Amino acid sequence: MAGEEGHAPGRLLESVPDGVVASLEVRDTWRRRMAEADAGLEFLVSDVLRWPPGSVVRVAFLDGDDELHRDVAGATRQITDACNLDLDFGVEESGKHRRWSEGDTQYAAEIRVSFDLGGYWSLVGTDSTDPSIGRPGDTSGGRPGQRSMNFGGFKTRRPPDWEGTVRHEFLHALGFQHAHQNLRGPCEDEFRWDDDPGYVPTRDANGVFVADDAGRRPGIYTYLAGEPNSWPRAQVDHNLRREEGPDVVAGPFDRASVMLYRFDSFFYKSSPSPCEPTADGIDLSEGDVRGLQLLYPEMRAEHAVLAERAEAAVTALVGGERDRGVEEGGLESAGPKPAQSPYHERVAALAASMLENTRT
Repeated sequence: MAGEEGHAPGRLLESVPDGVVASLEVRDTWRRRMAEADAGLEFLVSDVLRWPPGSVVRVAFLDGDDELHRDVAGATRQITDACNLDLDFGVEESGKHRRWSEGDTQYAAEIRVSFDLGGYWSLVGTDSTDPSIGRPGDTSGGRPGQRSMNFGGFKTRRPPDWEGTVRHEFLHALGFQHAHQNLRGPCEDEFRWDDDPGYVPTRDANGVFVADDAGRRPGIYTYLAGEPNSWPRAQVDHNLRREEGPDVVAGPFDRASVMLYRFDSFFYKSSPSPCEPTADGIDLSEGDVRGLQLLYPEMRAEHAVLAERAEAAVTALVGGERDRGVEEGGLESAGPKPAQSPYHERVAALAASMLENTRT
């Protein structure tokens, strides 16, 4: 989600920590290769980030007070009221919510919330419990003692749209991606990626790139390279460019979604832009609700379809004729041994969990 309106002190965008992004890129490259190499891995490309429908996903807080915990939990009820999944905040009789610590060696919760780092962000779906995400010793990642979600500044001053920010990040935590990266949407062509011709890089007193003396504007790459984001080009691409490939499942583009960023007008080529949000970004849209119902359905028939895909994935990964490994950019047969790659083991475990859950 975006920060405060205006160019001063600058618009702070949601950003997952660099170490997490780096490990995600390696893992996602492996997933694409696997999906392209084996037709039995439909589970890998469409279901691997979702929690099993009907499951209970635990949430815990690192810091913050009881009132803040209660408000965050309350803001998520729109989500759980719309789908077949529960978020368990571990509320005690005293009213206190579940907590986790950086010294944990076992998962106190699948979603581990903090308020002490800068910005707002969340890992996506089951990445929150994937120990290959993030580096050992980092503050954030998929290990028990690492943050999987953060709401910077909430302890001292919440933004006016804080409930929408909470819902945005928890939808990430349930497997949602950004609406502006939807390959069916117009944002890729609507964003002003490059500077106006002849733009002279000009910063204001806060280090934010602004229009030069001739009124020429910075493009998105230049603007986000300045304060307060300081993003290199690769990070801009990761957060804003269209997501395409065999591992992306996209529904219709939804301008009312809480997953659509609200940018300053200079980000767009046209005004009004077909990429601009039509809602306030606080409440779930009808499209958000439909997406939740598709990811976490009530119908047993839909569970059976998930079970069939999960069973095919388990067979492809650990029960088929061969194991597969990643070797210098390619896939090689490794014989009929149990999977050795932690990526193999992770997906196989997720598939097995989905299979067990959908058949009970």
